Formats: sequence, C-alpha cells, structure tokens
Amino acid sequence: MSERPSNRHRTAIVIGGSTAGMLAASVLSTRFNEVTIIESDKLPAGAEHRKGLPQAHHAHLLWSGGVAALEELLPTITTTLVARGARLINVMTDLVSKAPSGQWFRRFNNSHHHMITCSRDLLDATIRDYVLPKPRITLIEGTKVHGLTGEKNHVSGVRLSADSGVRTLSADLIIDASGRGSQAHQWLQDLGHPPVVEREVDAGVVYASRLYQAPGTTAELPYPIVNVQADPRTAPGRGGVIVPIEGGRWMVTLSGTRGGEPTAAPDEFLEFALTGLQDPIIGQLIRMASPITDPITTRSTRNRRRYYEDIPGWPEGFAVLGDAIAGYNPVYGHGLTVAAQSVIAMWKVLDRHGPVSHGNGRRIQRAASRPVANAWNLAVGQDAYYPGAAPNPPTAIERALSAYVDRAVAAGAENPHALRALLDVMSLKAPAPRLFAPDMLWNMAFGQRKGPLSGPPLSQVEREAAGLT
Repeated sequence: MSERPSNRHRTAIVIGGSTAGMLAASVLSTRFNEVTIIESDKLPAGAEHRKGLPQAHHAHLLWSGGVAALEELLPTITTTLVARGARLINVMTDLVSKAPSGQWFRRFNNSHHHMITCSRDLLDATIRDYVLPKPRITLIEGTKVHGLTGEKNHVSGVRLSADSGVRTLSADLIIDASGRGSQAHQWLQDLGHPPVVEREVDAGVVYASRLYQAPGTTAELPYPIVNVQADPRTAPGRGGVIVPIEGGRWMVTLSGTRGGEPTAAPDEFLEFALTGLQDPIIGQLIRMASPITDPITTRSTRNRRRYYEDIPGWPEGFAVLGDAIAGYNPVYGHGLTVAAQSVIAMWKVLDRHGPVSHGNGRRIQRAASRPVANAWNLAVGQDAYYPGAAPNPPTAIERALSAYVDRAVAAGAENPHALRALLDVMSLKAPAPRLFAPDMLWNMAFGQRKGPLSGPPLSQVEREAAGLT
C-alpha cells in the first residue's frame, strides 16, 4: 500500500495509546506528516502493567486472524515477540480444549491456524517499540481528551487537559482508539448528532486471574493451552484457561456468570478450578504449581456495541476504531484481533481514496464495522443464553443458528477438516457463512469421525512433566 505524494502538510491525531491506537498511528504515519498519540496514562518503558489497562492481568489470546493482521501492519513483529518469550502455537495441535457443549477437541496436525500467547504487557511493549520510534509520531502522555472541536459535519480537532492546563489541538483526521471507556458517543451528541444506537449483552461474567510458576518440567516443553469452556445453556456458566506465557509462567484465568462467580480469595481459587468447571483438569494442573500472585478479579466483561456506522450525516475528519466501537466478553479472545483488523480496514480506505478525501470518516467507520460485526455475532450468540444477559431471550433464528454451531463443534471435535473450517470462523479469518460452505456441510454430514474423547488429550509426557500420574 504505497503513499501518495502531496505537498500539503497533513496532520492526524490518535486518541489512546492502546493496541488499536498504536497500530493506527503506525499506518497514519505513512500518510500524514505529523501523527500525535494522546494517552491519559504514563506508558511504561517495558513490559510492565499500567493503570489504564487493568485487563492485562487476565489471559489474552491473539487468534490467527489477528496474527496475520498484526504481521501485515508491523512486519517481523511475530519473530520479535517469539524472541522475547512469546509462543506461536499451532491451534489444532497445541490447544487442549473442552467445548461448551461438552466435547474434548482432538489434537490434529497440519493446521494453518496459529495463535500468539504471551502476557498483554509484553505484547503492548513490543508494539510500542515498533511504533513510537517512527519519526512522524509524537506521543503526548498524561493528557486527557475532553471533547471534539469543529461543527456537526466536520471535526477539526480535540480539547485537551493536563497538568499544564486546557488547550485545543487541530488535525485533518482524528481517530478515537480510547477503548471501552471511549466518550465518542457523547462527543458526537455535543456536536449535534443523535444518540448512537447501542446494544448490550451482559452475561454477568466475573474473571479471576492468577500467575503461577509453571510446575515440574512443563516450562521445558511447548506445553499446550488448556481450556475448559463454560456451557451457556447450564447456568451459572463456569470456565477456565491456562495460558503458558514468557518467563516460565502460567497465566490462569477462571470465570463464572451470575451465581457462580470466582472470588479474589487465594484459598478459593484452586477449589473453584477443581470443583466448579466441567472438568477438574485445570485444578489438577495448578495444584502442582506455585502461585506468584494473588488472584485479581474484574467484572468489566459485558458485550457492548455502538452502531456508529448508522449515524446519519457522519462528520468529516473523524472515526472510531477497536474497543471504542465494541467490547466483548474476553473469554472469546477477539478484542485484539478486531483491533488489528479494524486498523487494516482504515488502511485500505486511505490507500484507495487518499488521506484527506471527502467522505473518508464515514468510509473508515463502515469498513471498521465489518470485523466488529463478525466478532460480535460470535460473542452474543453464546452469551445471550445466560439469564439476565439481554432484555429479550434468543429468537427462534438465533436458537437455530446456535444449534447448528453445536453440530459444527461436534464435527470439529472429531474431524480435522471440519475443525479447520470451524477455526476459520473462530479465529476471525473468515465470516460466519464459512460454516455453511459445501465442504463444511459435507464434513458435518458424512465426514469420518474418530469418536469422542473421554478426557483431556494431554500426552503422557505432558502429564508427567506437570506431575500428574
């Protein structure tokens, strides 16, 4: 995607130093003479926690759709992440997973799906190391954006406040990538736009996460992710995941919906993993491990989407990306992937139409809504089944689709060809209609099945490394 020459001095502002914000700034720096990132936090120099990213305490996964998008945006970053301790895993081989409907997925070979696993702190620090040294990018830290400047039909800048006082900053294009706490909906109303249509599906999920030293000799192996998914049709839904990360550590996240929530009590964490999930394997594994931290909990897990693409008369010079459009229940691991894919959507608009073409704001907003919609449909299709998650129960069509997905999962648990198609959708490399493609229909109806597994498919070497007999 080549830069188009121009004598005009063009400027852009990115609100938020999030993953979406950093990736957006990287793209904009190839199209604009100056790109300013405005971040309310003080960003750490390395892979450390920061106040404005509390979700970094919990497990994160970057599905293959996100890996591909991240590599396209920042070439060679996957190699750098792996060199710093992250893992690039083969999803079909290195994932031990129990489906919501109860099946254990078999571990097949020859998958084209990969996943990056590491701490969120390492991922964010590595992205910053790629983006911030670029000569056209300036970072303003410890500064909050309080609103937009301009008129209803044209956003021309932002209002800032910091210790030094209040001021305004103008730009040709402003991108809001400030995450779940975005106030773009209110800023647009302040300019005269109608309230944005919003939908929320809240399963009442609570997360509790804890870091462990990897037990036994597991750190010497490419140890698999171990995932026990919650069943939304049996409330409360309880699940958990072990994600091996850099430094010979395990990030362990447990979750539960209303009436079955995990707590921050250290002495209750293991008991929840042993007795609260569909299978005790996570508890059995961490019983052999040494905790590094106490559990940390969060209730910020609701699915919420704002339909910015439907606002009539969208203003010039403004667009919203990433979690600022929609946030998802983190259990599905789609937020980072959608952030990267929405930035690529912006990139393609700028490449096709030029950086300051009339109508770019609306074009970017509509393009970014497509990856958002793919992840949204996957998340709410499950969470809507929990009591109290949404004002209305699932419709007949939603129930029929959910039943079909259960059949696809059952086929994928026992057939590698069906699993590859299922992962095309779950990894956000393909939209949901991929599940209705002829090859998937054939594999669901006639494909060879290896039969269900009676327990988690850990190898004998993996069991012995963790101290299991």
